[in-house]
Amino acid sequence: MRKLLLGVAAVLLVTALFGPAWANAPVKPEDLKPGFVYVGPVGDGGWSYMHEQGRLAMEKALPGVVSSIVESVPEGPDSARVMETFVRNGSKLVFTTSFGYMDATLEVAKKYPNVVFMHCSGYKQAENVGTYFGRMYQARYLSGLVAGRMTKKNVIGYVAAHPIPEVIRGVNAFTLGVRKVNPDAKVKVVWIFSWFDPGKEKEAAKALIDAGSDVIAMHADTGAAPQAAEEAGVYVVGYNNDMSKYAPTKHLTAPVWNWGMVYTKIASEVIGGTWKSQDIWWGLREGLVALSPYGKDVPEDVKALVEEEKQKIIRGEWDVFTGPIRDQNGTERIPEKAVMSDADMLSLNWFVEGVEGDIPK
Repeated sequence: MRKLLLGVAAVLLVTALFGPAWANAPVKPEDLKPGFVYVGPVGDGGWSYMHEQGRLAMEKALPGVVSSIVESVPEGPDSARVMETFVRNGSKLVFTTSFGYMDATLEVAKKYPNVVFMHCSGYKQAENVGTYFGRMYQARYLSGLVAGRMTKKNVIGYVAAHPIPEVIRGVNAFTLGVRKVNPDAKVKVVWIFSWFDPGKEKEAAKALIDAGSDVIAMHADTGAAPQAAEEAGVYVVGYNNDMSKYAPTKHLTAPVWNWGMVYTKIASEVIGGTWKSQDIWWGLREGLVALSPYGKDVPEDVKALVEEEKQKIIRGEWDVFTGPIRDQNGTERIPEKAVMSDADMLSLNWFVEGVEGDIPK
């Protein structure tokens, strides 16, 4: 009895300090009504388009689940209004699919403690807020191997969205792949300070081509940079989706997403009443990230090298940010055989050796 009373007292103390432990009751599939907040239009051919494919895959996998979307929602306070509208319309699960929705997601979640919120690419969680993303840096590295072998001028341009750890991590991983096969190559970075702006994306790609780049890479949401590369006759590595339709003769490959597996898993857990706040960060092993089919000009020996490196990562024998790795100034940041922690990867704020460009404050 004494142990029981002590146990009850402990539970009461935890509850008094932190509130009751969060757990969702099972939800009927038809009552789940997931809501998706997209930063761009689903027709962007890239980021939002691939999330939309994931949503549709989830609906197909879970009969009875009918979800809804709102496209082109600006990051910041206005996104909270969209989230609240979903909840008022009965959503028991809300996905917010861009980094800039992070704080608004947390704020709205406080108001609706019985609704599950999942935020893509963020790092803040709560009892009813989880996060999800993929180890895209692994696929970025593999695509860098291709780019490093295909450049003739040893100058590769990179159209980059916002100077946040997600994008910096991608630039670094890509550059590590490039330099693995071509130590003389440089990766020039141009920031466009936007996720979705076809005009800026295309102009940035053109500027990089004018500066001597004969391969273009990208972290942006549309096919505008691949179009610029195709028009200029230079190779391009896409992103998000197979972008060969935008550059039919010059597309080499693209790091791509498979969001459906994540959306199906999370929705299934909420339906079953087993969901808990979590941080999902899957990679090549789970299949959340991958490479699109190769362009016709990619040699067989390059494909074989990529496959070899891919299998090392999948088997857990090695990962991309394994030392020795130096920064732009030649300072060793990761000693030989040391592996960067997930926490350090998620807060990356420096460029590796071989990158030309600054990280704006």
